[in-house]
Amino acid sequence: MQNGNHASLVKTLAKSIKDRENGNHSAETKEKPESHPINGGDDSKSYAQNSSYQKGVIEAAKREIVQAIKEKLDIEKVWPRRFVIADFGCSTGPNTFLAMQNIVEAVELKNKSLQQSPTIDFHVFFNDLVDNDFNTLFKSLPSHPRYFVAAVPGSFYERLFPKASLDLANSSYALHWLSKVPKEVGDQNSVAWNKSKTYCSGSKKEVTEAYFAQFRKDLNRFLDARAEELVGGGLLVIQLPGVPRGALPFNTGAGFIQELLGPCLFEMADLGFISHEKVHSFNSPMYFPSIEELDLAIKGNGHFTAERIKILNHPMQHLPFDAKMTCLQTRSIFEGFIKDHFEIDIVDQLFDLFAKKLEESCSIFYQEIRKDVDLFVLLKRVC
Repeated sequence: MQNGNHASLVKTLAKSIKDRENGNHSAETKEKPESHPINGGDDSKSYAQNSSYQKGVIEAAKREIVQAIKEKLDIEKVWPRRFVIADFGCSTGPNTFLAMQNIVEAVELKNKSLQQSPTIDFHVFFNDLVDNDFNTLFKSLPSHPRYFVAAVPGSFYERLFPKASLDLANSSYALHWLSKVPKEVGDQNSVAWNKSKTYCSGSKKEVTEAYFAQFRKDLNRFLDARAEELVGGGLLVIQLPGVPRGALPFNTGAGFIQELLGPCLFEMADLGFISHEKVHSFNSPMYFPSIEELDLAIKGNGHFTAERIKILNHPMQHLPFDAKMTCLQTRSIFEGFIKDHFEIDIVDQLFDLFAKKLEESCSIFYQEIRKDVDLFVLLKRVC
């Protein structure tokens, strides 16, 4: 598939996706999402110590959030009750605290701009999978936060809160994680078999269709759940990695990392650490959408108006490539998933090999990462 065909592919996916969805929606929503939490704790291999890029996304989104709340939040509806926020996919911190601080400050700023504005109490719910390291999350909670806190474990692809109980929902760098890998891509008898690949590179139409179909189903489930939980006119703020117009996933830095991880796994199989069969059945449960794909999925849901979808200006985009940091970041995210799939601990050997390949590919990665995009999405619940 050539790069220029990506936009046309998005337009042709709708019929294929509807065929997949018809008659299967209720069954899909009852399936239990896969759970592969990122590395907990706060040591050198933890997500908490290796999520600076994700922090940069939150910093880049701050200006957009302030503007969104200023222009789109119907704050008069909050008075005199508390303002309730939920962060879906909070992980272990500290990034979630920065995101919540930005939102609380923006709401307070909007509130102060109005005459005779009463004080608002804020209540923040932190959500992630039940296997998430909530102990580390709450141990690192800032002292004297400006909000009351609670945890709500569970998949954000399901209902987690009472109806009309949230004023604002946030999700940062979480919705590119699928509830499961599309079964077709691991089936050797399927036209969508992702042979010799370990993620959706975008180079095979049938694989892309299967991944996008799963992404759209999952996003629809997420939006359906949030539509029940948000008040009428409530805001939903999303940040997630994507692909720019005319590019394919393997053209981006995030995609390049996935592209490099696959050969490392096959080399581990050649050395006898794992079976080739296990590697062929390994696929990353991630999908990086384009703006066009996001827009298609959101319009298809119907519960929200898309107030803003744009590309963020990430502060780390122009920094020199750091192979060691990239390796640690990748390990902190994928270690649990790799252990679960291969059922043996190969992560030390695997990421030693991955680090070497990153160093060898430094010049290529440095060029490709320029094509990464981080998407900001502002949705408003239809009243």
